[in-house]
Amino acid sequence: MSDALARPTGAGGSAPPRTNAVVAVLAFAGIVVSLMQTLVIPIVAELPTLLDAPASDTAWAVTATLLAAAVATPVIGRLGDMFGKRRMLLVSVVLLIVGSVVCAMADTLVPMIIGRVLQGLASGVIPLGISIMRDELPAERLASATALMSASLGVGGALGLPAAALIADNLDWHALFWVSAGLGVVALALVLALVPESRVRTGGRFDFVGAVGMAAGLVSLLLAISKGADWGWGSGTTIGLFAAAVVILLAWGWFELRTTQPLVDLRTTARRQVLVTNLASIAVGVAMFSMSLVIPQLLQLPSQTGYGLGQSMLTAGLVMAPSGLVMMVTAPVSAAVSKARGPKVTLMIGALIVAAGYGLNILLMSEVWHFVLVSCVIGAGIGFTYGSMPALIMGAVPASETAAANSLNTLMRSIGTSSASAIAGVILAQLTIDFGGIALPSENGFKVVLAVGAGAALLAFAVASFIPRQRTAGDPAPVTGGTADPAEMAAKS
Repeated sequence: MSDALARPTGAGGSAPPRTNAVVAVLAFAGIVVSLMQTLVIPIVAELPTLLDAPASDTAWAVTATLLAAAVATPVIGRLGDMFGKRRMLLVSVVLLIVGSVVCAMADTLVPMIIGRVLQGLASGVIPLGISIMRDELPAERLASATALMSASLGVGGALGLPAAALIADNLDWHALFWVSAGLGVVALALVLALVPESRVRTGGRFDFVGAVGMAAGLVSLLLAISKGADWGWGSGTTIGLFAAAVVILLAWGWFELRTTQPLVDLRTTARRQVLVTNLASIAVGVAMFSMSLVIPQLLQLPSQTGYGLGQSMLTAGLVMAPSGLVMMVTAPVSAAVSKARGPKVTLMIGALIVAAGYGLNILLMSEVWHFVLVSCVIGAGIGFTYGSMPALIMGAVPASETAAANSLNTLMRSIGTSSASAIAGVILAQLTIDFGGIALPSENGFKVVLAVGAGAALLAFAVASFIPRQRTAGDPAPVTGGTADPAEMAAKS
């Protein structure tokens, strides 16, 4: 029996050795990688002084990570399907460690950007971890484990902000990256010791032309979205990048449909269940990130504005931290709902909870505990939505394409979060008040962004309603369009 058709050890009815350890290690690795999203937030305002560079240039310390992650996530996913998911997981963690060390030793802008790019290249860890779980875990454990792994993206971001603020307030800023490197080393050692290599692989030839085309298209798109406010939405550069993204991605899609071994199987991606889930993921990304943009600002704005609470960055981080814990707690609940009613229902419930959280925030925004409550409600909704997405994707693709398909879904969420940042930036820049000669976002501006977050969640609910009904989250066999999973067929034969 070939590797591509082999049923991995432990994917049958009995649990493989150390199943709990595998789940814990993969979730920990996901949290460590997701920490990089909030790692530099406490020092963003100080970077021009720390790196002796203009603020417009130091902003690339954030943008570079976003662009690198967008390019690396689908590429690493495809390489994982071809050459081994654990192998590419280890490569990703090593990139995180090297990038963290480069940043930790940086005192100028160029090495900082290089290090942040390397950190961004590690973003494939979460979809790879989900794919390893599909290959190695018994069906009864799969739903809860993948829900936890998917939620680790939000958990790391929520827990990273207070931790980073605490380190930045009490230690030299380089310590942020030494801690990141240390956590990466721990994750690497645990993966080497406890995570098995999957035998489910596609083999074949890597699509370099497709990778270059996708990278060019995504970089053009995300660069226009993330820098459009700085350059001007009507500037030639921004419009040119949007136009280039459209042309390149259309040409890339045409090429991918005609190559025998594409980077992304667009025919699989076009299956209704995969396509609609990915569209809903973009809306969920917008809904999730709106909270991260509004709550810390409201907490830190001066109380003299009448709506700011005058709190420190550390306090703002601590207010957000419980949402990450709530995401972790709701992961098994999400899996239970998916098992009983299907992951489509779980996604729709989560979207409604997120929308309710934003509605609550519009009414309650005058006390610190208001924001703790709101962040927990939204975190619960995100836990439901993130927990359901891997089940929906895995329910429509063969095991040999799991990593690539989950990576694409992760990319869709990233596009949503990038769009949320751009949308909120435009709104808050237009709706301002004069505070001692300084233009600050107004209370109405924040409420509009919160309303956008609620609207995005309701859009995700509406889009998710078009997902075909699925049997259960724990059954990874495709149920819509296409052929049966070859690994499943081999196991039954």
